[in-house]
Amino acid sequence: MVEICIGDSEVLAVRLGTEIAQRVRARAAGGGLSIAVSGGSVATTFFPRWGAEATFDWDSTDVFWADERAVPVTDPESNYALARSLWLDSARAPAARVHRMPADGPDLNSAAGAYDEELRRVVGERPILDLVLLGVGPDGHVASLFPGHALLGETERHVAAVVDSPKPPPRRMTLTLPVLTAARSVVIGAFGASKAGVVREAIEDAASQLPAALVARGAPRAVWLLDPGAASQLKK
Repeated sequence: MVEICIGDSEVLAVRLGTEIAQRVRARAAGGGLSIAVSGGSVATTFFPRWGAEATFDWDSTDVFWADERAVPVTDPESNYALARSLWLDSARAPAARVHRMPADGPDLNSAAGAYDEELRRVVGERPILDLVLLGVGPDGHVASLFPGHALLGETERHVAAVVDSPKPPPRRMTLTLPVLTAARSVVIGAFGASKAGVVREAIEDAASQLPAALVARGAPRAVWLLDPGAASQLKK
């Protein structure tokens, strides 16, 4: 199932809030809520609102990251640092519920393996996240899965190291397609006319191999949150 919502940041934030509430209700009888988040424009658009509102019950919510750059947690490029400053600190999220991707360690592959284990420990041996929030790049990448990259063929690992990202910095950590497409709901945010071409392809071309398209097609439920610029090339 694919849904497209087009509007300004306020409209999109409300729609995302509705999606979160639906996931919470769906999981009310089945345990806690597990989400994975990204950095970039989706973080700066939505996190300040989450920090100001009681959006999550921290007794039953676990936060993971869709990807992270191999930079210190004090670096402005850190997705974790962005989430802390815009959302988690003001929301007083307990440390036990915040599962940072340790991409700044010396051994990126070992760190990815450890994060895979942590994800399985918290969410389940075959982890199914309740909601994944992703941005999309002008090249159609999501998380740190880039067009044509070998990791798009990964079928076993849930978390993988990236040492050759075409976008700086080259070293990163990312959730892989198997765990992204297993999520109960995937929300993809895109803002600005620079994203219009890849948004059109990902939504309207059933054969597209863009990472954004692969995730949206593979997930049981995908919600696109688009501002007018990002939606400007859609034909339907």
